[in-house]
Amino acid sequence: MIIGICGGTGSGKTTIARRIVETVGAENVVLVEQDSYYRNLSDMPLDERHHANFDHPDSIDSDLLVNHLKRLRNGQTIDMPIYDFVSHTRKDESSRIEPKPVVIVEGILIFAETAILDLLDVRVFVDTPDDIRLIRRLRRDVQERGRSFERTLWQYEHTIRPMHYEFVEPSKRHADIIVPESGNPDITTNFLCGLVREKLQKERETV
Repeated sequence: MIIGICGGTGSGKTTIARRIVETVGAENVVLVEQDSYYRNLSDMPLDERHHANFDHPDSIDSDLLVNHLKRLRNGQTIDMPIYDFVSHTRKDESSRIEPKPVVIVEGILIFAETAILDLLDVRVFVDTPDDIRLIRRLRRDVQERGRSFERTLWQYEHTIRPMHYEFVEPSKRHADIIVPESGNPDITTNFLCGLVREKLQKERETV
């Protein structure tokens, strides 16, 4: 079973995904983050990389992501890229991911790509107001990704916000479940964990 968790930047989708893994157990669930599949911009000058549009579907190597999701679904190991968000390049090393009964894939654009959407058995959209997402994005980029306050605001104004309304927000219509920011995250997590446990039980019964 592949569960897709989508939502705008800073919506809280990664938090939900990681709670499921922690609750059900990493031995049963593998988490694939779309952010790992940004295209390598090492052939561009650093100044140009800073101004690239990372919120357009073309910024993601979706072909590789689709290939990896199919491999995991078929019980095959993958080598997931490791992306350096400071230099906007892929690291030379990769992360070896073993197949598990359940795969969770999360990202801002996973519902905007038909090839990814078609692989998802359950589609969850985390719907969070713009102001909260902006605050979270500012905190993350400045504290974790070495970016300035001004540069993060510039990116939000010129690419994040317009791309959200062009690609992310419209993709919400594909969701099976929409989680409001004001909702209880424990209810969402417990519900999704229940789906995962049901899948695991069926797996055991067929062995």
